[in-house]
Amino acid sequence: MAKIIIFNNDTDRMETYYRNEAEPMPYNTNSTLRVREFRGSSKSNILWTTKRCMQSWNSQRYIFGGPIPVGFAFKRPYEGGHGNQSQHYAGVAFDVGQTLTSSRRRTLWNSANNSGVWSYVEPISLTPTWVHFDKCNYQCYKHR
Repeated sequence: MAKIIIFNNDTDRMETYYRNEAEPMPYNTNSTLRVREFRGSSKSNILWTTKRCMQSWNSQRYIFGGPIPVGFAFKRPYEGGHGNQSQHYAGVAFDVGQTLTSSRRRTLWNSANNSGVWSYVEPISLTPTWVHFDKCNYQCYKHR
């Protein structure tokens, strides 16, 4: 069971949830992001993110219009694989699409890049076998 700490951007308060690996993340719609997917390879039993990030995921999933395979989102600094200022450490970044065909992955990249949902979508040249996006724009989910 994971302890999930969510910063609620609407109330400026921290919220705590306890979920099993197969359960959806808090604020997730239609069970499109499970705890095990958000956790990825992290061994931590405490995960954190923001309500806005979860709502951004909901928007991205809606815009893409199909399942988005998640490699991981959350990562603690000492678990490696990223630079010292990675948004994965803040729980607001996603590495996704690793199992998609290159054509479908490009469609996912285009949808993330053109959506206005994310502050940063990593260039395809830097992520040839996955799509990385992070940090929700403030108004990203207001229309959903």
